[in-house]
Amino acid sequence: MSIINDLKKGIIPGHLKQAAQYENLESSVLAKGIIDGTICLPQNRVRKLVFPRAVGAGLSVKINANIGSSPYDMSIENERAKLAAALSAGADAVMDLSLGSLQNEIRRMVLAESSVMVGTVPLYQTAFELSRSSRSFSDMTINDFLAVIRAQAAEGVDFMTIHSGITMSSLERMEKQGRLLNVVSRGGSMLVEWIKKNKKESPLYEYFDEICAILAEYDVTISLGDGMRPGAVLDATDHAQIDELITLGALAGRARDMGLQVIIEGPGHMPLNQIEANILLEKKLCAGAPFYVLGPLVTDIAPGYDHITCAIGGALAAWAGADFLCYVTPSEHLKLPSVDDVRDGVIAAKIAAQAADLARGNKKALEKEKHMANARRSLDWEKQIALSVNPDKARRYRLDSKLGKNDKICTMCGEFCAIDRLNALEEPGKK
Repeated sequence: MSIINDLKKGIIPGHLKQAAQYENLESSVLAKGIIDGTICLPQNRVRKLVFPRAVGAGLSVKINANIGSSPYDMSIENERAKLAAALSAGADAVMDLSLGSLQNEIRRMVLAESSVMVGTVPLYQTAFELSRSSRSFSDMTINDFLAVIRAQAAEGVDFMTIHSGITMSSLERMEKQGRLLNVVSRGGSMLVEWIKKNKKESPLYEYFDEICAILAEYDVTISLGDGMRPGAVLDATDHAQIDELITLGALAGRARDMGLQVIIEGPGHMPLNQIEANILLEKKLCAGAPFYVLGPLVTDIAPGYDHITCAIGGALAAWAGADFLCYVTPSEHLKLPSVDDVRDGVIAAKIAAQAADLARGNKKALEKEKHMANARRSLDWEKQIALSVNPDKARRYRLDSKLGKNDKICTMCGEFCAIDRLNALEEPGKK
C-alpha cells in the first residue's frame, strides 16, 4: 500500500505530519499535493526517517548530497564521514552512488545511519554484478535489473533513479543532431551501450510497468533519470534532452496510475538564459511533478569551483520553480569528493536554496533573514554566527580578527563601523 492510496482513504501517516510541521503547513496541503503528484514525500515502508522531508510545489527548496565510493577509492569509513558531513551541513537527502566491491556494504551503512531519505541508482549495482560474473553490460536482461531493485527496495532505499527515458528515439535524435559532448550520465552511457549493441529498445523502457510494480510494493519514490542531460552548456536544450523529457512526462503518468510518487530529474549543464524555460517546460510536460536538478552548472570553465557554478544555476532554477537541488562539490569533474568537498557542496547548495526561497516569499526564509538583520543591527556576533549557514567557519573568521568575541567592532571598519556609529546616535550618552 502506497502513501497515495493511504491518503485517498483519508489516512494521514505520522511522517507526513512531521514533514508538514517542518514546512509550517497543514497536513492537508501536503496530502493534496501528494495525491495530485506535485509533491513527494519519499520514505520506504520498511524505514522510519528521523527527518522526513517533502519535496515539491509550495515547499522550501530541498538539497541532496551525492556520496559514494569509486573502484579506485573504497572505504566504508570515508563514506561514513562524508555522510556525517552532509547531514551536519544540512542535507535533506543523500544518494549513495558507490561503485566497486564495497558498494553493497556502503549502501547498507548509509541506510542504517542516515536520518534523512536515501536514494540510489540501481543500474550501478546491476553493472557491478554483471562484471563480477564475467558478463558484459550489454548482456543485461530485465530480470538482472529487477532483482537489484527488489533487493535495494527490501533494504529500505527511499527513492531510486531509473533511466527509463533513454530510448532508441532519444539516441537517434542525439546522433542526428550531434553534440560537443555526448552522454555524461553513467547510467545513460550504460543504456546507450546496451541499445547500440543489442539494436533494440532499452529494457528499462520496455518493462517500465514491471519496475513500477516492485517499487510500489515498498512505496519507493521513482526519480526518473535524465540520462540525456547535457554535459556541456553548449549542448543544452537539444533534441535528445527534450525527447527524453517528453518520454519522462508520459512515464510519470503511468507511474502515478500505479500509485507511485514521481520525481523528474533535470539538466546538468545549461546557460543562465535557458534555465527558466527548462523549468517551465518540465512542469508543463510532467504535470507539475517535482523537478530535481543537478545544478544546473552555468559554465564549464570552473573546475575546482563547480560548487559555485552549481549554486548560481541552482538559485535561478529554484526561483523559477525547481524543487530539489542536487549539490555539486568543488571536486566535480576532477576527482572523488573528500569530506570537506561534501560539506562545501552542501553549504553552497543551501545558500542557493535560501536565496530562491527568499525570492519565492517562503515564510521560513524571510524569518531567517529578519533574525540575521536584527543580530547585525545589535552587533550580536554570537547570534550572527549561530544563524549563519556555516557557524564553524563564521566563528573561526571572527576569532581570527584578534579582537575578542565580546568586542563590538571588527577589523574591517574598527571605530568607523557604520552600525556602531548609528547605534550610538540612538543611545545618547554612549559616546
